[in-house]
Amino acid sequence: MDIATDCRQVTRLEIVDTGRRRRWSEEEKLRIVEESYSAPRQASATARRHGISNPLLFAWRKAHREGRLGEGGVCGFVPAMIVPEQPKKGPEPAGGRMEVVSVNGRRVIVEPDVDVEALLRIMRGLETLR
Repeated sequence: MDIATDCRQVTRLEIVDTGRRRRWSEEEKLRIVEESYSAPRQASATARRHGISNPLLFAWRKAHREGRLGEGGVCGFVPAMIVPEQPKKGPEPAGGRMEVVSVNGRRVIVEPDVDVEALLRIMRGLETLR
């Protein structure tokens, strides 16, 4: 049958809106994903019920498993607390030893308050040793 020979009268015409992208909030996505986990074989039925494709639902489920959907996993921030600054109990020990390696591979480990002139004399002396 082609359109010219089909004389039946149309009694119902349904217009399907396509081409427009829907935006789902994180809460809606999470609710749909949780619904899809509620019983075995619920994923396809849940997708049909909400008018989304199976691959989209499975992508949301994967994002949920990886922590990228819901529970604040989207933005990647961690909770922070502001605590009052603790008073210092005395002078802090100087830390951060330095390791100096000469050209011939000899190593010297010194404290940060080392006398630089003395260190240079030691390093020159180590470079002359064979």
